[in-house]
Amino acid sequence: MSGRTSQRKGRAAELELARILQAHGYPVEPGRAQSYGEVPDLSGLPGVHIECKRAEALRLPEWMQQAQRDAQRFQDGVPAVFFRRSREPWMVCMALEDFLMI
Repeated sequence: MSGRTSQRKGRAAELELARILQAHGYPVEPGRAQSYGEVPDLSGLPGVHIECKRAEALRLPEWMQQAQRDAQRFQDGVPAVFFRRSREPWMVCMALEDFLMI
Protein backbone atom coordinates (compact mmCIF):
# COMPACT_ATOMS: atom_id res chain seq x y z
CA MET A 1 0.00 0.00 0.00
CA SER A 2 1.41 3.40 -0.93
CA GLY A 3 2.18 5.95 1.78
CA ARG A 4 -0.64 8.25 0.72
CA THR A 5 -3.19 5.42 0.61
CA SER A 6 -2.03 4.21 4.01
CA GLN A 7 -2.40 7.72 5.45
CA ARG A 8 -5.93 8.01 4.06
CA LYS A 9 -6.86 4.61 5.49
CA GLY A 10 -5.43 5.59 8.88
CA ARG A 11 -7.25 8.91 8.91
CA ALA A 12 -10.53 7.24 7.93
CA ALA A 13 -10.05 4.77 10.81
CA GLU A 14 -9.48 7.62 13.29
CA LEU A 15 -12.65 9.38 12.14
CA GLU A 16 -14.67 6.14 12.23
CA LEU A 17 -13.50 5.29 15.74
CA ALA A 18 -14.13 8.86 16.93
CA ARG A 19 -17.73 8.69 15.64
CA ILE A 20 -18.33 5.36 17.39
CA LEU A 21 -16.96 6.58 20.71
CA GLN A 22 -18.86 9.88 20.42
CA ALA A 23 -22.08 7.97 19.73
CA HIS A 24 -21.53 6.20 23.07
CA GLY A 25 -21.10 9.47 24.93
CA TYR A 26 -17.31 9.78 25.00
CA PRO A 27 -16.07 13.31 24.20
CA VAL A 28 -13.23 12.21 21.91
CA GLU A 29 -11.83 14.29 19.10
CA PRO A 30 -9.57 13.10 16.29
CA GLY A 31 -6.16 14.68 15.93
CA ARG A 32 -5.22 16.77 12.93
CA ALA A 33 -4.95 15.13 9.54
CA GLN A 34 -1.34 14.38 8.64
CA SER A 35 -0.02 15.40 12.04
CA TYR A 36 2.84 12.87 11.77
CA GLY A 37 2.74 12.05 15.47
CA GLU A 38 2.66 15.65 16.71
CA VAL A 39 -0.72 15.03 18.37
CA PRO A 40 -2.49 11.84 19.55
CA ASP A 41 -4.67 9.92 17.07
CA LEU A 42 -7.69 10.69 19.27
CA SER A 43 -7.92 12.63 22.50
CA GLY A 44 -10.56 13.19 25.13
CA LEU A 45 -11.00 9.69 26.58
CA PRO A 46 -10.12 10.41 30.22
CA GLY A 47 -7.12 8.45 31.43
CA VAL A 48 -6.56 6.58 28.16
CA HIS A 49 -4.09 7.25 25.37
CA ILE A 50 -5.63 5.93 22.14
CA GLU A 51 -3.45 4.50 19.41
CA CYS A 52 -5.71 3.80 16.42
CA LYS A 53 -4.76 1.16 13.84
CA ARG A 54 -6.54 -0.23 10.81
CA ALA A 55 -4.48 -3.02 9.27
CA GLU A 56 -4.77 -6.55 7.96
CA ALA A 57 -1.50 -7.73 9.50
CA LEU A 58 -1.74 -7.48 13.26
CA ARG A 59 1.46 -6.23 14.90
CA LEU A 60 0.22 -5.79 18.46
CA PRO A 61 3.60 -5.83 20.24
CA GLU A 62 4.90 -3.10 17.91
CA TRP A 63 1.70 -1.06 18.24
CA MET A 64 1.71 -1.36 22.04
CA GLN A 65 5.29 -0.12 22.15
CA GLN A 66 4.25 2.90 20.10
CA ALA A 67 1.22 3.49 22.36
CA GLN A 68 3.43 3.26 25.46
CA ARG A 69 5.95 5.76 24.05
CA ASP A 70 3.20 8.16 22.98
CA ALA A 71 1.27 7.85 26.25
CA GLN A 72 4.42 8.84 28.09
CA ARG A 73 5.13 11.66 25.65
CA PHE A 74 1.61 13.14 25.72
CA GLN A 75 0.92 12.30 29.39
CA ASP A 76 -2.72 11.57 28.51
CA GLY A 77 -3.32 8.21 30.18
CA VAL A 78 -2.65 4.52 29.98
CA PRO A 79 -1.77 3.18 26.52
CA ALA A 80 -4.47 1.34 24.58
CA VAL A 81 -4.46 0.16 20.98
CA PHE A 82 -7.82 0.31 19.22
CA PHE A 83 -7.65 -1.70 16.01
CA ARG A 84 -9.60 -3.54 13.38
CA ARG A 85 -9.09 -5.49 10.20
CA SER A 86 -11.35 -5.15 7.17
CA ARG A 87 -14.89 -6.42 7.74
CA GLU A 88 -14.12 -7.13 11.40
CA PRO A 89 -15.21 -5.34 14.57
CA TRP A 90 -13.08 -2.88 16.49
CA MET A 91 -11.01 -4.36 19.30
CA VAL A 92 -8.96 -2.88 22.14
CA CYS A 93 -5.66 -4.11 23.51
CA MET A 94 -4.10 -2.85 26.73
CA ALA A 95 -2.05 -4.21 29.59
CA LEU A 96 -4.13 -5.99 32.20
CA GLU A 97 -2.46 -3.90 34.90
CA ASP A 98 -3.65 -0.71 33.15
CA PHE A 99 -7.16 -2.08 32.62
CA LEU A 100 -7.46 -2.89 36.32
CA MET A 101 -6.60 0.74 37.18
CA ILE A 102 -9.51 2.11 35.16
